[in-house]
Amino acid sequence: MLDFLWNLGSFIVALGILITVHEYGHFWVARRCGIKVERFSIGFGKAIWRKIGKDGTEYVVAMIPLGGYVKMLDERVEEVPEELLDQAFNRKTVWQRIAVVAAGPMANFLFAIVALYLMYIIGVPSFKPVIDTTQANTPAAQISIKEPMEILSVSGQKVRNWEEVNLALVSHIGGDSLEISLTPLSAAVTDAQIGQSHTLDISQWTFDPDKESPISAIGLGIYRPAIEPIIALVSKGSAAEYAGMQVGDKITAINGKPYRDWNAFVDVIQKSADKTVQLKILRDNQALTLNVTPQAQTNAAGEIIGMVGVSPTQIDWPESMRFQLEYGIVDSFTAAADKTWQLVVVSFKMIGKLFTGDVSVKNLSGPISIAQGAGTSADYGFVYFLGFIALISVNLGIINLMPLPVLDGGHLLYYFIEVITGKPVPEKVQDIGFRFGAAMLLLLMSVALFNDFSRL
Repeated sequence: MLDFLWNLGSFIVALGILITVHEYGHFWVARRCGIKVERFSIGFGKAIWRKIGKDGTEYVVAMIPLGGYVKMLDERVEEVPEELLDQAFNRKTVWQRIAVVAAGPMANFLFAIVALYLMYIIGVPSFKPVIDTTQANTPAAQISIKEPMEILSVSGQKVRNWEEVNLALVSHIGGDSLEISLTPLSAAVTDAQIGQSHTLDISQWTFDPDKESPISAIGLGIYRPAIEPIIALVSKGSAAEYAGMQVGDKITAINGKPYRDWNAFVDVIQKSADKTVQLKILRDNQALTLNVTPQAQTNAAGEIIGMVGVSPTQIDWPESMRFQLEYGIVDSFTAAADKTWQLVVVSFKMIGKLFTGDVSVKNLSGPISIAQGAGTSADYGFVYFLGFIALISVNLGIINLMPLPVLDGGHLLYYFIEVITGKPVPEKVQDIGFRFGAAMLLLLMSVALFNDFSRL
């Protein structure tokens, strides 16, 4: 329940900020074009707060925080007094109307730059993208790894942490190949030393984002510090607690076989749902034998697996792999603008791949997934929340630029047709377009919500 409230609160804060930014973009440019704004509303439905500004605009915060709008004086909507006709939206030039409509998405892109700028000024705790294995029967299987290797770039795009690797890989979904540049972690990398280059065949590469990341799907084994078989956490009400396991216990054998590694231990437990597993442990230098019966649970793939409710002790990451991703006052702006541009390009590519079938509609996310993402990022800290809302802001801007008549992109499509033909698109055609756009948007939202519920 607390997780739900935290996710909901984070979602409302994030969405409220992004909607306000978007609508303020429309509002600010409309005012600069001499258009009278009658209402600036954040949310829909019944107003929970309202105020009439000195400019005559009614400012409203409404109950349903799933959008907002800027109501401008417009003869197509209502009768306009003679003395206010020059302030009506429909009386403005087509380029002014284009500027007003485009200002919303543009505000979202600018906000993303601001959020990322603050993130880079504060600094993001990061880990170098180091791999120590590659998986068989994957595109990366051709890379031979004899020692930990740091990824320097993906198809010429420099990467500094795993988030940037992930973004770079995603942009290549549906492509034929990509190039990865690696260097031994022990090597001193200079501008002249770009590392070993490997071209991967990804023509048959697919992955399910609900089950794996593009990093693991392409076959890159992320370096992780060693895991010691010493119990660091025993969950309340778990099978481990019921069997008498305690923090500090060291696992030495499983079902009579010596302990090999944590992955092997997990594999035995998952295959032993509702079956007794014999564990030998050391507690205060005394050997003990415990019988634990893993509780049966269903995983994301619908499989029945065993769970005992313990976590191991993990050795700290080497200091050489940790770094603070941060820049100075000037360089932070350049980095933020570059990252925003990358997000825009990748997002447009993903939309295109949805239509070509390279990316499944199962990847669409709705408000539930966004709420979970907002809660998780806020839980990690303010700097991660900034990165999250920057990503969502970019996506909000791009979605609104889609040429569906009910969205900003649809209005822009009509106005650019007007620029070319010299006359407005007939109202009947616009009305048909708006109905079609609303139906398409409803369909997309329904698919996204279905995906959300299927992930729960």
